[in-house]
Amino acid sequence: MSKIRGFEVALTTERMVEEGKATVKGVEQFKDVILPKRETARAAGYDFRAAEDTVIPSIWRGAAQVLKGKGAEVVNWVHETIKGTKDSNKQQGLKDDNKKYFMPTKIHTGIKSYMQEDEVLELYVRSSTPKKLGLILANSVGIIDADYYNNIDNDGEIIFMFYNILPFDVTIKKGERFGQGIFKKFYIADNDNAGGERTGGIGSSDADANIK
Repeated sequence: MSKIRGFEVALTTERMVEEGKATVKGVEQFKDVILPKRETARAAGYDFRAAEDTVIPSIWRGAAQVLKGKGAEVVNWVHETIKGTKDSNKQQGLKDDNKKYFMPTKIHTGIKSYMQEDEVLELYVRSSTPKKLGLILANSVGIIDADYYNNIDNDGEIIFMFYNILPFDVTIKKGERFGQGIFKKFYIADNDNAGGERTGGIGSSDADANIK
């Protein structure tokens, strides 16, 4: 029976290699993750669970720095980061331990997904996540394209990126449900001639150099 759409356990990610937790790609990183599933017969979303304990720092930690008189550095650093100016970190002098409060936190799932070429997997928070945990998706809706599957950077591992709007840090425990994915069909515009091929993982299509 041919595969149509579904979920699998992702293999070793680039992050694990860089941190010295793995030396070669192709070795299973997560061996005890639970594949996403729908909880009720009429549910649209497949629930995702965290592959590891993850602490999501409060964005108010950064606000506290503003109150300590570092407002100019903080505002400039955020502005330059959004613009994509990579050398602004040194220019603004914002300490590394404070930068994390303005950047989204990644929650690893250890899961990858395959689907048809004209389908997409959209990522959302579970309806109870903002209320119970104060977490919101940094990109509002995550998009997993069909060609993200098995990419050379992270094997297509699905990663959610969150901001924590509560005034204290929040911890997502391994195995805890926090997000959901919905498969959808998409359509192509007239005269569309896209012919590039993905060569990497998250953000790989941001630069022409990463598209064949």
